[in-house]
Amino acid sequence: MIVTKALSHFHPIGVLPSDIDFMGHVNNARYLNWVQEAVLAHWNKLAPPEAAAKYLWVALKHEITYRKPAFLNDEVIASVVLEKVLGARSFYETVIKRGEDVLAEVKSSWCCIDAKTLRPARIAADVQAYFFPK
Repeated sequence: MIVTKALSHFHPIGVLPSDIDFMGHVNNARYLNWVQEAVLAHWNKLAPPEAAAKYLWVALKHEITYRKPAFLNDEVIASVVLEKVLGARSFYETVIKRGEDVLAEVKSSWCCIDAKTLRPARIAADVQAYFFPK
């Protein structure tokens, strides 16, 4: 088990007209889509290609704190940090920002599954090492 924090992954997000709700700002549900996109981009960027092809991810839990709304055409960045890996579960912290303004903070847990069997799968230590600095 590795418990040190990994380096941040920065994932740019474009706010689209379809993201906007009846109140004129990004619908809260879209933030969860953004977190999923950012976490999967983090995995696909850092994992070796064979591991990226072998494993899939399923969200288990999201705890989200909304701070400020996002609006159409805002330049938004999701900063993703893998906090720890326990067996088949990974725990992420994602901060969604517009400039220096924090829009949302999300703690999430994910289950790694084998792409062939669709069963939970532990991530090998050598694969985990790609996500954590020495």
